[in-house]
Amino acid sequence: MDYLWHCYNSDFAGNASGSTSLTTSGDCVVWAGRGGGKTLLAAAATLLDCIFKPNCKVRILAGSELQAQRMYDYLLEFLRKGFEGFLAGPVHKNKCSFVNGSDVEVLTQSAASVRGSHIQKLRCDEIELFDRQILEAAKFVTKSTDGIVGAMESLSTMHQPFGIMHELVGKASSCGTPIFKWCVWEVIENCPADRSCSRCPLNNDCRGRARKASGYLKIDDCIAQMRRSSRAAFESEMLCLRPSLENVVFAEFEPDSHIAPLDYNPALPLYRAIDFGFVNPFVCLWIQVDAQGTVKIIDEYVKSRQTIDVHADEIKNRTPFSEEQVLATFCDPAGAGVNDVTGTSPVFQLRQAGVKLRYKRSSILEGIELVRRSLRSGDGRSNLIISPRCGRLIEAMQCYHYPQAGAEELPLKDGIYDHPIDALRYFFVNYNSSNSARSRKY
Repeated sequence: MDYLWHCYNSDFAGNASGSTSLTTSGDCVVWAGRGGGKTLLAAAATLLDCIFKPNCKVRILAGSELQAQRMYDYLLEFLRKGFEGFLAGPVHKNKCSFVNGSDVEVLTQSAASVRGSHIQKLRCDEIELFDRQILEAAKFVTKSTDGIVGAMESLSTMHQPFGIMHELVGKASSCGTPIFKWCVWEVIENCPADRSCSRCPLNNDCRGRARKASGYLKIDDCIAQMRRSSRAAFESEMLCLRPSLENVVFAEFEPDSHIAPLDYNPALPLYRAIDFGFVNPFVCLWIQVDAQGTVKIIDEYVKSRQTIDVHADEIKNRTPFSEEQVLATFCDPAGAGVNDVTGTSPVFQLRQAGVKLRYKRSSILEGIELVRRSLRSGDGRSNLIISPRCGRLIEAMQCYHYPQAGAEELPLKDGIYDHPIDALRYFFVNYNSSNSARSRKY
């Protein structure tokens, strides 16, 4: 109901005092589980828009033509229950019009279909399955009128930590876009008293919540889905706890265990790790290692489209790390390659600026295995802690993933999550192979 009220009221909230200016945004993100009714509710919101908001243009766009048609079919079912009088003319396969000038149309997943629209309400169902180019085009099709706020609604289950829905939820949280989230416990049927909680497979997750429920999802169906799926898939698709980790490189990474406030400790050796980039980001990590071998990543610097001299000034002068305190800076071996135009290399330029660089050639898989071992070794211990200041690295640890299909065994080089991980790899590869970089007292 919070979602429905937001959809309906966003066009009236700014006019509560009689003003004709609209002050609220109609955008929202809906994160709900499989069978949670998000498509049905979006169809109800579409009916409300078309009946109560004259000249409101609503478009339905989904990750598949079948999914878009499903929302439209729900709308037609509502119309047949006493709302036929609001229609203007016959109902078509993918479009219908209303006597007040409003209309609804199903869009296809094509650039021509999306870019040719200028409408007030765009409902994107199963947005996790969108083609990214289509999604980018869809962001520019809404247009407010004097009485209706332009709104783009994004509805989906969050399947992957590196997917579209994950990005939208993160951006929505930072910019104040409403997020409406619900899971199986909001839609499950009431659990009768004759069912035993102690014998129910759902008990560890339910904890009696179904006793107070009044939904429609059958308990036995939910149990069957849980038994035929993996735990990770059930948590992702039904409980909406987290995205599935089945394709993530560092599934061992746990924010509660591996993220903690860290400050620079002058008594510990200080290292840096660098991955070079220009269009793709230049990344520098500041790292310390304590006597127990725990790797502590205390700060990060991530910047694109800047020259090496700019990066050199930043990493040398960043408070509270002075250049004299840095025991070694490990980097990408490819940075030693000489550019045909400039006749120099990033490694040479940083060394000229006084940055002590070291590098060792290694395979990607070798570095990944060393990072994994630090996250959780064979005896179950963890030797890696990341400061909350390192937001880009934390995001990369959660989202660095393998390609969706094919025989490729290496993680995807997506230009987003791979660069902070590459810098981290260079630290582990060099630190674990270099005795001279360790600090000792005699």
